[in-house]
Amino acid sequence: MSELTDLTAVRLLDGYRKGEWGPVEATRAALERAEAIQPEVNAFVRLTAEEALDRARESEERWRRGEPRGLLDGVPVTVKDILLQRGAPTLRGSRAVDPAGRWDEDAPSVARLREHGAVFIGKTTTPEFGWKGVTDSPLSGITRNPCDPSRTAGGSSGGSAAAVALGAGPLSLGTDGGGSVRIPASFCGIFALKPTYGRVPLYPASAFGTLAHVGPMTRDAADAALLMDVIGHPDSRDWSALSAPAGPYTDGLAGGVRGLRVAYSPSLGGQVAVQPAVARAVRRAVERLAELGAYVTETDPDLTDPVEAFHTLWFSGAARVTQHLGPHQRELLDPGLREICARGARYSALEYLAAVDVRMDLGRRMGRFHDTYDLLVTPTMPLTAFEAGAEVPKGSGHRRWTGWTPFTYPFNMTQQPAASVPVGADADGLPIGLQLVAARHRDDLVLRAAHALYEARVASAGRVRPSGS
Repeated sequence: MSELTDLTAVRLLDGYRKGEWGPVEATRAALERAEAIQPEVNAFVRLTAEEALDRARESEERWRRGEPRGLLDGVPVTVKDILLQRGAPTLRGSRAVDPAGRWDEDAPSVARLREHGAVFIGKTTTPEFGWKGVTDSPLSGITRNPCDPSRTAGGSSGGSAAAVALGAGPLSLGTDGGGSVRIPASFCGIFALKPTYGRVPLYPASAFGTLAHVGPMTRDAADAALLMDVIGHPDSRDWSALSAPAGPYTDGLAGGVRGLRVAYSPSLGGQVAVQPAVARAVRRAVERLAELGAYVTETDPDLTDPVEAFHTLWFSGAARVTQHLGPHQRELLDPGLREICARGARYSALEYLAAVDVRMDLGRRMGRFHDTYDLLVTPTMPLTAFEAGAEVPKGSGHRRWTGWTPFTYPFNMTQQPAASVPVGADADGLPIGLQLVAARHRDDLVLRAAHALYEARVASAGRVRPSGS
């Protein structure tokens, strides 16, 4: 069974077709792995073993008849506890959310997984309302890094990243408002994609507005493309959802990078201090892109750090998401969240609109940049995972999580597709991620380039081994 937890979704499905194993065996293995890792890394807020095995048995019968329901029939999946899942409380990492709700509706991406026969094994941890770049909350405690439990898994989709890295299901749904799938992917050594805004519908609408994306967190780019073929379709509940893509993302993976125009920005024009091990690993991967036929130019996009505008948008969203809470409920909140909510509530409409102006200008400049370059490559993070339980690295001087995530949140403001690809590790064995960014609506290019790195063995889909294994 441990071998099944090492497999990608693509390989699992191939085994189902050939009769090498079945959904029940794969689901049982994923559940056993989830239970084994939970005490050390705290990736889950809830495991649903009985329901998962029931769905797996139904899937196995469909496969026996040669009638799989969809693209993911029988594949174990997990869902970040920000997204609604029918029959399971969605507490969003908060003690202020009443678990005794109706919980009778799926979010659009969750609904698509259900339609395609996926097997839900559990909900994964999140900081309260997904507000920061690490994963800890008053409700569920600290989620730890699968490579070193003394370090953070990153966030806010840290539970999903740890689950995928440790083999507790090959696919997970995360959310990303400022880096929240890419940060933990980089720290935990997995692949994650923040799609173009609207490509994956979101309902209910996020209080963080059009900064918030839903995206796949997977073992590799091929699995992410498969998952995008399931979840990347419109839903009438999201008025901003895009129309269906022109064709399957899986069909475009084999195109390679030959002839692509790649801009490599190691530090956003010297604005970011990058750890030497990170810089070396990313540069080696970029050199491999050139060897594979990409036209690589070391250059920087025309942008200045938009952090204050991002804070205005982000903190206002936090104030909005907690606006309905009474005094007693507010006392239950993460102190850091309570602090940014108070700040967000003080912004005027004119200050908010000024931040929107900054955002629109940033989007215009990146649009022009991609007239020249197909892809932008940066480090995903300027550092590897730091101590667990802290919002910022000790001694960094940063006040908020945005201080150490300068490569990720700008591309939430521009709504561009951006992915994190694992390209190595530092001397302590902590993973390093490379970020691929494309123009809006060119998710296919991001997936194609990432897949080329996996095919060239620059990126690795190897599962992290839990302590003692």
